[in-house]
Amino acid sequence: MTGGSGNVHTSVAWRGRTLRVETAWVGAAQSRHPPVVFLHEGLGSVAMWKDFPARLCEAHGLRGLVFSRYGYGRSTPKPADERWTPEFMHQQAHEVLPALFDALDIEKPWLFGHSDGGSIALLYAARFSERTAGVVAVAPHLFVEDVSIASIEKAREAYASTDLRSRLGRYHDDPDSAFRGWNDVWLSPAFRDWNIEAEIATIRCPVLAVQGEDDEYGTLEQIRAIARRLPKTRLLVIPKCGHSPHRDQPELLADNAARFILDPSHSS
Repeated sequence: MTGGSGNVHTSVAWRGRTLRVETAWVGAAQSRHPPVVFLHEGLGSVAMWKDFPARLCEAHGLRGLVFSRYGYGRSTPKPADERWTPEFMHQQAHEVLPALFDALDIEKPWLFGHSDGGSIALLYAARFSERTAGVVAVAPHLFVEDVSIASIEKAREAYASTDLRSRLGRYHDDPDSAFRGWNDVWLSPAFRDWNIEAEIATIRCPVLAVQGEDDEYGTLEQIRAIARRLPKTRLLVIPKCGHSPHRDQPELLADNAARFILDPSHSS
């Protein structure tokens, strides 16, 4: 998937506004399994997944939905003067996702989330566990670490001094919307206390938590924290892999995720 030609916009009502959400279906249109919804990272979009969702779904008979969150990709950009609060991932999980699923008649999906998208997937499953088939959380954040802040500060410097802005412009209608929405809130003093460890304890669906050994945005304590709260969690630590396993080790990630999703013991 490179984004663009097969993508459509879905209208979603949120807080008195109508958002245009960029969406794309991939994989087996007639799959007998629940759809897999792909939730991107803090700078991601439909196009930035490349062909990973399509390849995973096509190889294993799954149907996938890929979409760009509000502020990203070809979805509605955020206004320049809008500042996101530390609750922005909760808002996505508890308000925008249910509205999107209602608009697309999605009842009980698997959630495949990366980074911020992994946190959103966990927050959705915690609130709507009976409406979630399961979660694959890849490099999720449960709390804020110094290593995360240091890497995000480096990204801010790169955005100001390199061609990062123009490169992001290939994937986002408004790269400032995508970058500032993510970077500003993560580096705000109020965000240092952000923590969802206690909230995820209500999750009742299957969870696969994945992280690269060399993740530059978080330590392995992120996924170990999930296992402490949810002892049935399956952990996958990937060697020679940074923050983006779908780029660093795509085949290994896809095979493990598909086996987990298709595990007969996870069928409802």
